[in-house]
Amino acid sequence: MAIVAKSSRFSQFGRPVLAWGVGLLFFFPIFWMVLTSFKTDADAVKPEHLIWFTPTFENYLNMTENYDYWRFAKNSVITAVLATAFTLCVGIPCAYAMAFNPSRSTKDVLMWMLSTKMLPAAAVLYPMTFITKSAGLFDTHFLIILVLSLINLPIVVWMLFTYFKEIPKDIIEAGQMDGVNTWGEIKEILIPLAWGGIASTALLCFIFCWNEAYWTVRLTTTDAATLSKLIEGNRAPEGLFFGRLSAVSAAAVGPIVVLGWFCQKQLVQGLTFGAVK
Repeated sequence: MAIVAKSSRFSQFGRPVLAWGVGLLFFFPIFWMVLTSFKTDADAVKPEHLIWFTPTFENYLNMTENYDYWRFAKNSVITAVLATAFTLCVGIPCAYAMAFNPSRSTKDVLMWMLSTKMLPAAAVLYPMTFITKSAGLFDTHFLIILVLSLINLPIVVWMLFTYFKEIPKDIIEAGQMDGVNTWGEIKEILIPLAWGGIASTALLCFIFCWNEAYWTVRLTTTDAATLSKLIEGNRAPEGLFFGRLSAVSAAAVGPIVVLGWFCQKQLVQGLTFGAVK
């Protein structure tokens, strides 16, 4: 009885405290980044101004007036939205075919697609740069959208395949008996039934596209440069400008945090799709 009482007491008090502790631990870097964004570059490196300092909006004003923040933000929105849409347009039919019309090599194809994520990006940087510059695609929206789509396609197909496998095949077969074609099955049956999973997949894909830094920094200069390029630009031979760097980082992270906050219900619903019968 004593063991049961202690377990109940821990469940009542210990777990909430542990959960809050873990949550604050993950939130602290974001808090520190936002706090530093209101410091000058000089105050950001002074130990005496670690906590107590005079707040300033200088970094944010400098970001919008001198760094052309809105142009970089627009490029991030364009590339993330279009790359997510293109990835879903390819991923949904692909996952549908693998889930409802599998072959003996379906599992091998899925594993091969996942194995492409293990390839070091630096290993293909030179051929990617050489080919894109030779084809006249370097620093274009088309190139970044294509690269982001190909990077995230394996994850999208795997997630959608998992969600689609939870849908009874009898429903699809009933549609086929009623004369529904393949596009009708996807549009009228599959997407409505798996909408939660598709929405969560789209959200995660958008976040991955928005946060991608390696390729967006190395395959762009000005025209298609995203917020990652703007963040990378806040360094000089003198070192890092921590105040300005924190302001740009906070402005880049902010939209994703707000999006995740408002879409958390759909995200949780999609990630737990099919977990409980």
